[in-house]
Amino acid sequence: MDKLLQPSRNYHRLESAHRAAVLIDGETYFRVLHQALRRARHSVFIVGWDLHSEVRLIRDGDTGGYPERLGTLLDSLAQQRPDLVIYLLSWDFAMIYAMEREFFPRYKLKWRTHKRIHFALDGRHPVGASQHQKIVVIDDALAFAGGFDLSQWRWDTSRHLPEDERRTDPSGKPYPPFHDVQMMVDGPAARALGELVKARWTRSEGAPPEIPPPDADADPWPPSVKPDFRDVRIAIARTLPQNEDQPAATEVRQLYLDSIAAARRFIYIENQYLSAHCIGEALEARLKAENGPEVVLVLPEKTGGWLEQHTMDVLRGRLVARLQAADRHDRLRLYYPRLRERPHSALMVHAKVMIIDDLLLRVGSSNLSNRSMGLDSECDLAIAAAPEDEGLQQSIGNIRTRLLAEHLGRKAEDVAQAVAAHGSLIKAIEALRGDGRTLAPLPVEIPDEVDRWVPETRLIDPEQPVPPDKLLNLFVPPEQQPAAYRHAVKALVLIAVVAGLAAVWRWTPLGDLIDLEALRAMAAWIHQQPLAPLLVAAAYVLGSLVALPVTLISIATVVVFGAWLGFLYALAGSWLSAMAVFSLGRWLGRDLVRRLAGSLLNRLSRKLSASGLLAVITVRIVPVAPFSVVNLIAGVSEIRWGDFALGTLLGMLPGVVAIVVLADRIAESLRHPDLTHVTILMAAIALIGLALAALRRWVKRTGS
Repeated sequence: MDKLLQPSRNYHRLESAHRAAVLIDGETYFRVLHQALRRARHSVFIVGWDLHSEVRLIRDGDTGGYPERLGTLLDSLAQQRPDLVIYLLSWDFAMIYAMEREFFPRYKLKWRTHKRIHFALDGRHPVGASQHQKIVVIDDALAFAGGFDLSQWRWDTSRHLPEDERRTDPSGKPYPPFHDVQMMVDGPAARALGELVKARWTRSEGAPPEIPPPDADADPWPPSVKPDFRDVRIAIARTLPQNEDQPAATEVRQLYLDSIAAARRFIYIENQYLSAHCIGEALEARLKAENGPEVVLVLPEKTGGWLEQHTMDVLRGRLVARLQAADRHDRLRLYYPRLRERPHSALMVHAKVMIIDDLLLRVGSSNLSNRSMGLDSECDLAIAAAPEDEGLQQSIGNIRTRLLAEHLGRKAEDVAQAVAAHGSLIKAIEALRGDGRTLAPLPVEIPDEVDRWVPETRLIDPEQPVPPDKLLNLFVPPEQQPAAYRHAVKALVLIAVVAGLAAVWRWTPLGDLIDLEALRAMAAWIHQQPLAPLLVAAAYVLGSLVALPVTLISIATVVVFGAWLGFLYALAGSWLSAMAVFSLGRWLGRDLVRRLAGSLLNRLSRKLSASGLLAVITVRIVPVAPFSVVNLIAGVSEIRWGDFALGTLLGMLPGVVAIVVLADRIAESLRHPDLTHVTILMAAIALIGLALAALRRWVKRTGS
């Protein structure tokens, strides 16, 4: 297997490491990193997909007298050591990840820290690409690379308890169990990774980092870490997309293909995704072969949130169907780590690990997705053993055993004995599987309506950069682009007009013309007319179309018509006005979406429709924009008519009740301005305020 590695084909550099170790799960990696940073003398480089200044590296109190949080730890080290410089480079992320990221990272990691801490956001990538490498280099003498970002939802123990009070993000909110793997190397391999991250910084910032002369005696390796490997060669493989003057590098992709082709006994994979066409084709070929290897894939039951589950999981399901069809010799198994059967709990697999025949170990940042093969920037480390090097093979086998033991909830020696006894990785896993914590068969069924709705792979998971002039063609066929452009302009103009009217009533002197007294006078006139109910409804609809504040209209209604009749008019009028503006947006937006999506426009499943209902209720109770703007944008969206109608009615009910009670109490206090009525009014305001605040907190908590 050592002959598998070929320079400029499937690796960038092949360098020796005096020591190397595999760090499994966040508790181990963060603790070791904390210890290594404390030993830094002249330089620290951290390159990641995400960096969070408030992430806690230590959660058991054993900090050695240093801060436990990343930002304050780095600041403390810079203040104590005048020769130490620190460079932090994070991906200049896409807005779709904004809610997962730290707000104002530049302020927290640059402006608020020591002047020798340099922070930058790396945006030198093709459209749609990301900086996905996860590397830390200390003193050019010790380096970490793998799947771990220094981000907020990464820390966990290897026990992966479904409930662990220490597994919380910086805001104190708990998150699900999480599994990842990082490799740690020293010597020339660490220096090579140092050159890689310095080149990354130079490309991002346009100037090389200023580094003090290295200390030849520096040894950041923490004494607490026992190496898994000694005097071993480390292959560094990259993915770099072609961008400006940067040539493409596809060593990650080629090393995957060459490794799969070289496998004889088994292929063991842990990965977050499985959607890469080239990987699917390579695995298909080995499964069809008469004497091919066993293939064991450990994947998350579900990836990430709703969006990933209805895109990347669908792509995974399509690829798995091909693999199952090719598995004519029954050598394929797909599992997810289940932590508990009742109530159900599963482990999020974020690791990127491949082990081939115990002859090749690979740990890196690359997913088995098309993006990682040619679009995102990646860095993987690999160790290959010669057939005669039994000691190195044993060390690689020990890593595989540790990983399987963790996922199966068994002891490492039990796994090793089972593999030796059965002579088959699959048979050993099947013999050790049990109830509770174990490796469970991965469910990969895709509902037909979701499969039809999700577009082709090249749109969701592209393998290479798409030139800007070709990007629009992925979404809208060229022959439809002129019409789609006209409809997009219409939609944007209509939304801008409604939003502008809402802003006029709220923030300009014109809003003073539409006060409560003017609305009350109008409502009083309507009250005297024979067709009052129809006029009330028309007033609400007309007011909504010009973005008048619906709260003021409702208060005027209650003052004129009284509590009970005012409540019915306010609820019905608000609902009708919402549906009118929603229908206007739907009339325009459905046509727009149809032109943009073409054949991809399909109804989602009932489950997705239920999520749409919950979303409407949430934005009614916790308003995120003016009433009319929400109605219009909802109409342009894919929320179903019934979901919007019912969600609006249910979501508005608490607010309308509050308005009715307050308006009625205000009117009563004005008619009888004595201490009793004023006290009742104040009590009503306080109780309603507390009730609405509690309701909004509950909605936010359950909705998230």
